[in-house]
Amino acid sequence: MSAAVKVLSANPTELELQVAQAFIDLEANSDLKAELRPLQFKSVKEIEVSGNKKAIVILVPVSLLSAYHKVQIRLTRELEKKFPDQHVVFLAERRILPKPARGSRLGQKRPKSRTLTAVHEKILDDLVFPTEIVGKRVRYCVGGNKIAKVLLDSKDSTNIDYKLETFQSIYQKLTGKQVVFEIPSKTL
Repeated sequence: MSAAVKVLSANPTELELQVAQAFIDLEANSDLKAELRPLQFKSVKEIEVSGNKKAIVILVPVSLLSAYHKVQIRLTRELEKKFPDQHVVFLAERRILPKPARGSRLGQKRPKSRTLTAVHEKILDDLVFPTEIVGKRVRYCVGGNKIAKVLLDSKDSTNIDYKLETFQSIYQKLTGKQVVFEIPSKTL
């Protein structure tokens, strides 16, 4: 099977073909064959995290996101083995529709799921998927900047604590918003 079958774009890049080949290798050599066969992705982005570290962001269709969630923990672990020194993150490729013009009479309203705020919230949820977001705080700075603090569930801290900086820079690059991820310590 060709690696280009896994990529939904017309002319895939070299990185997309490498990730698709990794999918095919995992499909052939692991017990994930049934779960990986229907999975495809739209594109792959490589984002600079800090210093010389990079992260691979795999953008998947929204309709396949639930299928990815079923195998995402194992798939992420296996892909991080194949691409050392890079964190792998799966995000759904969502569309933001512009605000309807003031005098437009199209008659069709923009769905709430296509608003800027809703899409950015969903990106945040997809980014930290295996864990849950337990709280959010927004801090307004003197200069007019906003910094959001996102509190993650502490039961999954061992799985994601090394990725917090990666999450922060990916969200900054994709949305332009500053976010700080924290895992609150359990104090009884």
